[in-house]
Amino acid sequence: MEPKRGPTHYERGMEGEQQAVAFLRREGYEILCRNYRYQRAEIDILAMQGSVLVVVEVKTRTDQFYEALSDTVSKTKIGRLVKAADFFVRERGLEVEVRFDIIQLTGTPGRYTVTHWEDAFYHF
Repeated sequence: MEPKRGPTHYERGMEGEQQAVAFLRREGYEILCRNYRYQRAEIDILAMQGSVLVVVEVKTRTDQFYEALSDTVSKTKIGRLVKAADFFVRERGLEVEVRFDIIQLTGTPGRYTVTHWEDAFYHF
């Protein structure tokens, strides 16, 4: 009999993204795209809230893991997200305001606590 193993880092991340999408939909956001890639950047979720394009970075953590939010998204990552979002907007000819949010899910699959920071990059 094989020992029971927990979800991998990738599986936990995918579950977290699913939960973040469900949360955003409940809050009235329209999901446009998931895992959008441009050059070396990946945007977890692109969504619309009214006329605002919301770029969402999702962070999934266990209860035992705590890291300051400002340490979870580096300046390099922010630069890549901004570049990718700019390309997304130009590629589609959108005329929208763009906002960068972070959704952090803490806990275990099926029992996550969701924390949503709007305009997250202004907090750093």
